[in-house]
Amino acid sequence: MSGRAQLMWDEAVTGYDFGPHHPMDPVRLELTRKLVAAFGLDRELEVVAARPAGESTLRLVHRQDYIDAVRAASADPAGADASYGLGTEDDPAFAGMHEASALIAGQSVAAAEAVWRGDAEHAVNFAGGLHHAMPGGASGFCVYNDAALAVARLLELGAERVAYVDVDVHHGDGVQAAFWEDPRVLTISLHEHPRTLFPQTGWPQETGAGAGEGTAVNVALPAGTGDAGWLRAFHAVVPELLAEFRPQVLVSQHGADTHFEDPLAHLAVSLDAQRAVQVACHELAHAHAGGKWVALGGGGYAVVDVVPRSWTHLVGIAAGKPVAPEAVIPEGWRREVFARTRQSGPWRMTDGLWPVGYGAWEAGYDPADRVDQAVLATRRAVYPLRGLLP
Repeated sequence: MSGRAQLMWDEAVTGYDFGPHHPMDPVRLELTRKLVAAFGLDRELEVVAARPAGESTLRLVHRQDYIDAVRAASADPAGADASYGLGTEDDPAFAGMHEASALIAGQSVAAAEAVWRGDAEHAVNFAGGLHHAMPGGASGFCVYNDAALAVARLLELGAERVAYVDVDVHHGDGVQAAFWEDPRVLTISLHEHPRTLFPQTGWPQETGAGAGEGTAVNVALPAGTGDAGWLRAFHAVVPELLAEFRPQVLVSQHGADTHFEDPLAHLAVSLDAQRAVQVACHELAHAHAGGKWVALGGGGYAVVDVVPRSWTHLVGIAAGKPVAPEAVIPEGWRREVFARTRQSGPWRMTDGLWPVGYGAWEAGYDPADRVDQAVLATRRAVYPLRGLLP
C-alpha cells in the first residue's frame, strides 16, 4: 500500500448547480478546494480527477428508468419528470445535470477503488456524500447517490464487510435503503430527530430486514444537541459496532450541516466537534478497517464560514497533515472569499472550543437526558441483533 492519500477533484464538479437561489451553492466546493491549497495540503496528497460514473456503475444502485429520466431532464430541464423527484423545489432540473452528477459519483467510486486496491490508504471526495438519492428518484438535493455507489463498487470488487458512518445532520436514508437487506454493509447514521427534520426517517427502530436485520443503525438526536451530546452519542455507538462488525473498509460521510450556523437544521455543533469526529473516523479506520478509509462531504449550507473549514480539516487529517485548530487562515483565501461572495471569511480554523470534551457512555446513563435517551433507544434496538449488550 502506498500510504499516500488521494483527493478526488475535478473543477467541473462545480457544475452541480441548482441555481442562484438554491441553498446548495457550488461556491462551497470552490472555496474548500482553494482553502486546501492555501494550507499547502496539495503537496501532502495526490490530487486525482476521475472519470464520470458510467451507466453500468450507476446501475449498481439506480434503476435504468431513473437514469434515463435524469438524462432527459439534463437535455431538456423544462421537461423534467417530477415523478422521479426531478424539476422539484429541492432538485430543480438544470442543463448538464446528468453529467455533473455522474462526475461527482465517479470521484467517489474511484476513491473506493483506490483504497480497496491499495493505491491509497485514504481518499477524500468532499464534493460527494449525496446520500438522499434513491434507486428510482432524486431527493434532498441529491441526484445520484455517490456514497451508495462507492459502497456498491467495493462489494463488486470483493469486499465482504463495508461500514458506512454518516454524521450529516440529515438521515442517510438513500444509503440505508440501498443496503437494507444486505448483511455485508453496516450503515450507521447520527442525525437530527426525524420529528423535526427532513427526510423524516432514521428512527432507532429502523434496523434492516431479512439477512440485513441488525445492519442499519440510527441515532436520532434531539434538536439543539451540542458538542458534548453529539460526541457522546457518536462514541457511545460507533466504535463498539465497528469493533464487532470488523469492516474491511470504512466509508464516512461528513456533512457540515450539524453546525450551529447552518440555516437548514437545528443541531448546535461546532467546527471543533466536527473535526473531533473526523479524527475519530480516521482512528477507527486504522483500528478496525486496516486503515482503509473513504471520506465524503455531504450537506452544509453555511457556505463561507463553515463548510470550507470543516472539509479542509477533513482533507488534512486524511493526508496525515492535520491543520491545527488555532491556525490562522491565509489572507489570500479571505480575499478570494470576498471577491466571490462579498462576505468576510473567518480568521481561524476553530470556533474557539478545541479541545472539545464529552462524557463517556461508560461513565453512566442519565435517564432524564434526551441525548442519553436517544442513544439507549438505538442500543436497545440494534445491539441484541448483533449479539451485544445494550
